[in-house]
Amino acid sequence: MQRLCAILLIAMLGACRRDQPPPANQAETDAGQVKGVDRSHKGRPGPDASFKDPDGNATSLAELEGKPLLVNLWASWCAPCVKELPTLARLSRQTDGVQVAAISQDSGPHASVVAFLEGHGAGDLAPFQDPAMALSGALGADVLPTSVLYDSQGREVWRYVGEMDWTSAEAARLLAEAGAAK
Repeated sequence: MQRLCAILLIAMLGACRRDQPPPANQAETDAGQVKGVDRSHKGRPGPDASFKDPDGNATSLAELEGKPLLVNLWASWCAPCVKELPTLARLSRQTDGVQVAAISQDSGPHASVVAFLEGHGAGDLAPFQDPAMALSGALGADVLPTSVLYDSQGREVWRYVGEMDWTSAEAARLLAEAGAAK
């Protein structure tokens, strides 16, 4: 049992990184986490993968089109994900910005995702969930958190791999690109 706990702790300390080399246009942080903007998928439509909406019903990215959308893939066991959740919640309260879909990768009951968000200063976020990891798999997201910005037509603008303060000036500059994406 102690060995299992040690293995889980090491995995968590890996900052939610899977054993994949970083793409050429990304850098590793001092902690070893891949982090940065990836524009290699720019212009691609969002995948058709199904995930759960806040009511627990099946939905897809196509149902969220019409306004720029920031999709954030996160999990309760991912420390960098949890750290950025309150900044995503603050971003989601801004009515003139992008809509935010923070999508949990946890496989537990939907109620646990709701409780987790409320308990971590992110109760304003709609509790989307991808328990089968269909969306993250279709996106090829190997690191959590990963955020993908889509323009109002549902075309990818960029991906941000790693933790971000979504209320920062850097985030505002990046998010502004959704309005100019062609």
